[in-house]
Amino acid sequence: MNESSIVVTGAAGFIGSCLVGFLNSQGYTNLLLVDDFSRADKEPNLQGKTYLQKIERESFFDWLQKDDPAIDFIFHIGARTDTTEFNYAIHEHLNVDYSQKIWNYCVEKNVPLVYASSAATYGGGEFGYDDNHELPFKLKPLNPYGISKNEFDKWAIEQTAQPPFWAGLKFFNVYGPNEYHKARMASVIFHSFNQIKKDGLVKLFRSHRPDFKDGQQLRDFVYVKDVIKVCYWLMQNEPASGIYNLGTGKARAFEDLVKATFAGIDTSPNIQFIDMPEDIRDKYQYFTEANMQKLFNEGYTDKFYSLEEGVQDYVRNYLSQGKFY
Repeated sequence: MNESSIVVTGAAGFIGSCLVGFLNSQGYTNLLLVDDFSRADKEPNLQGKTYLQKIERESFFDWLQKDDPAIDFIFHIGARTDTTEFNYAIHEHLNVDYSQKIWNYCVEKNVPLVYASSAATYGGGEFGYDDNHELPFKLKPLNPYGISKNEFDKWAIEQTAQPPFWAGLKFFNVYGPNEYHKARMASVIFHSFNQIKKDGLVKLFRSHRPDFKDGQQLRDFVYVKDVIKVCYWLMQNEPASGIYNLGTGKARAFEDLVKATFAGIDTSPNIQFIDMPEDIRDKYQYFTEANMQKLFNEGYTDKFYSLEEGVQDYVRNYLSQGKFY
């Protein structure tokens, strides 16, 4: 067993709970889980996992001050991730102010930090998808969620007082087990699987741009098992601090994704195209693709799941069986 004491925020959520499970598998059980634990629909994500304590998100900083625990590492995965929430104040509280408090604690106590940023910061992609430190200051995210994540990235880059090691991970389109509670914000694979089970077909958004055919909108889909491996590698190796993209580096079409989902349940594809809702039409990313060179240059060598491999594993071993990671 590893005695290191690790904080995971957003621990009951999709990526956070998978990270907790992975840390357990690597012998880490002294885990301090931070989240809003009032939501019953997230509870199954933590079943069977080992940890020291759960701490409510809004009382975390008071708890730190009172208990003054020895902490070896913080994974700040928690965030308000709803891209359809247009009240910026909600995003600002959790994604900017709260993150700044975590950062300042890490500086004061000399604790390394990995935090979740997002590919939503890249907006329409007109400036490309490089994770250098000049780009965040030019970016124009398309929604309040993306804006809040970019605001914190910019703030972090400008700080002279920094944790001993820090990495901001720009998650691209993450999919995989433990996203059952995410409703509208769950991955297209999750929704596709449920549509196939219910109706025998999948509805995909029509393209509303002449340069993209229906179903050929492209995203960098990355399997959550790769995401948590990178998080763990960063903790183990502490390479150069900074912002890092986290995708596969290969954009794929939504149509490919859905076909892979059908293949996962041994069914012929049946896809129907529908109009995109008006409220997201002008805020929709048609193409994302992570430039992954920075992470590779720092020495990360593990192979990423291909879209087909990841979807196959997710559909056959989790969705089809109602299992959690």
